[in-house]
Order: sequence, then structure tokens, then C-alpha cells
Amino acid sequence: MFRLRFALARAYHVAMQEPRGPVFVSIPVDDWDQPADVVEVIRVSTRFRPDPVRIAEIGDALDKCKRPAIVVGAELDRADAWSEAIQLAEHHNARVYVAPMSSRCSFPEDHRLFAGFLPAMREKIVRMLNGHDLIFAVGAPAFAYHVEGSRPHVPDGAALYQLIDDPATAAWTPVGTSVVANIRLGLVDLLARPAPHGRPLPAPREVVERAEPAAVMSVAYALQTLSEVRNAADIVVEEAPSSRPVMQRYLPFTRSQTFYTMASGGLGYGMPAAVGVALGKPGSRVIALIGDGSTMYSPQAIYSAVQLDLPVTFVILNNSRYAALQEFAPVFGFSASDPVQGTDLPGLDFVSLANSMGCKGVRVSDALSLKSALEDALSSGKTSLVEIVVA
Repeated sequence: MFRLRFALARAYHVAMQEPRGPVFVSIPVDDWDQPADVVEVIRVSTRFRPDPVRIAEIGDALDKCKRPAIVVGAELDRADAWSEAIQLAEHHNARVYVAPMSSRCSFPEDHRLFAGFLPAMREKIVRMLNGHDLIFAVGAPAFAYHVEGSRPHVPDGAALYQLIDDPATAAWTPVGTSVVANIRLGLVDLLARPAPHGRPLPAPREVVERAEPAAVMSVAYALQTLSEVRNAADIVVEEAPSSRPVMQRYLPFTRSQTFYTMASGGLGYGMPAAVGVALGKPGSRVIALIGDGSTMYSPQAIYSAVQLDLPVTFVILNNSRYAALQEFAPVFGFSASDPVQGTDLPGLDFVSLANSMGCKGVRVSDALSLKSALEDALSSGKTSLVEIVVA
């Protein structure tokens, strides 16, 4: 029983003390059959305040700069600091960007100060942040890159500050000043400072043009329709990497804890994660937005959702290929005359697959039929699947 108690104690402290993350507990099967004493419940503080000198340094820098940018990441949402991030951005009239490959929504994407999403490429990040003289990364690495880059990590003349709850993340931040502390408490301390001198609002983000129906449905139209059907409180778990830039334009998220995706380029997470989110947030409707290639990694999640009677709607974007791999192939030297083998996926029938697992499914290729198909699936309160044929 010592092994069991020790494992669970470690799991408790790792799961509750920042930085939080996945915990694996391995319990020998015969431990469940052994008698044990009741373990007394203890209370452990899990939050720590930032160094007052360093947080004041960040506050001073924010007050004095002319064009601040705030880069928000997944840890901000995990720290329940959503409203504090909004207040700080409004406090300083700062543009707000989402960190590369952020796995959660940490700022309302319809907000006047929202500026968009940073790509996971060093040169493109620098180009997007050019013109800002201070960059404040909150709950995010500074920065995560998908491919190797070169040259500076931030624009010339820009100071970089970071508020993060993970000392390992702070340790590899390449330049600037990092403060390791509870993110919400750090933002509370910054908001307690006197209001800075007035700073003009930055220019608004460009308005997204509407997608129109076509003979072969575009991903933009499919996600625009999903956005119109979805309630703001509905949770989306996404694994459609080739469609993510389109999603970021046509499927905005405006509430905390309503969006989850993988924090790297790995595949196979989305469908089982949607089942886990539905279990962890009973009463919420969950939409699993998945590419056809990603669906091939873990379709058995559909069966789990059916057996558990979960209100999960699997929305499959079917373009008959591993688009993310094909589009990224030129980075590794592949060309149209020398394609990556095995990345075409013709003939897949996800509706039949869903039906074989006891899940009702529908295949939609007509743009004008999509809205009613999504409405029916989401309102059913049952596990369902909508396969959307897209260009």
C-alpha cells in the first residue's frame, strides 16, 4: 500500500501545484484488494505570487512604452485569468496576439484589441510584431517554433517580458525578463498599479470577408456555418491542422474554456480528447472538429462516446488527403513531381464507420444543406457525426 499512497500523493502534488500538466499514475492491480487506513486530507497552497521587484519592472515598462503588444497563451486560461487579461489589455490599449500553437483560447477573439494569431515561425513572428516596442508574453512560451529559424526572436528595439508559471519555460526564453509566478496573481498585481497616461487605441483588425457557397464546399464556408450554428458556450476540441488558419478567421471563440487543441504538431489527440472534455464538463455540448487524416488515428473514440452516451458531435472535414503533411512537405525538400507517398486518402466513408459503432452520421457535400445537418446533430443531445466534403 505504500506504493499506492506514494503514487497518489505524487499525482496530487504534480496535478495541483503549478505548473500543472498530465499525470500518469501506475497502480499494481492487487493493491485494490488490500486493506488501507483512511488518509487524512491535507491542504496545500498551490499558488505563488511574483517577485514584487520584477513585477513592478514589468509594470513600469508597460507604463512607459508607446506601442505594447500582449501575447497570450494556454496557461493564462488554465490559471483562470481570462478577465484579468482583458482588463490589462484595456488598461494599456495594447494589441493582443495569440501565441504560436496555443492549445486554448485565452482572449475573446471578437474584442476590439484582438490582433490575431502568431505563426510558429520566428521570422514571421518578428514581422507581425514589428512596430511594437514592448512585448509581454502571458502564460505562453516566447516563442514556440515549428521549424528552425534564424535572426532575432523579437523586432529590433522591442523589449520582451514574460509572466509564466513554469520555470522550465522561463529558462529557455532567449532574451528579456521572465517572472515565474501564478499568472492570475501577477496580472492582479499589475492591475493594482495606477492607470497609465492615455494611449491611443491601435487600428482595428481587418473585417473578415464572408465565405459564399460553391459547388464544392470551401473549408471557410463550412466553418463559417459551424460558427453561426454553434452556441458561444459550446466547447470545440480541434485537430484539423491544415484548416486551422481558416478556423482562426471564420470560427471565433469568445469565452474562456471553450476551445482545446494539441500544443504541438502531433496527431491523434483530438477525438479522444473530445470524449475526455465531455466527461470533465458534464452538461456542455462538445464539438470535435477533426480532419479526415486526423480521424484515422483514433476513430475508436466514437465508440467510447456512444457507450458513455456523451453529447459529442464529431465534425469531420474530409478533403481526401493528409493536407497538413502535403502542404508542409516543401519545407523538407519535396515537390509536386516528388510528392510524399501515402498522403492521399480516397474513398473513406466516415458515416458508415460511425454507424458501425452505433453513432448516427450524415455526409454533407451540398453547402446549402450544411446548416440544418449541423443543427440536427448539435440539438440531438447524443453522440453524432457530420462528415463535410470540402475542397
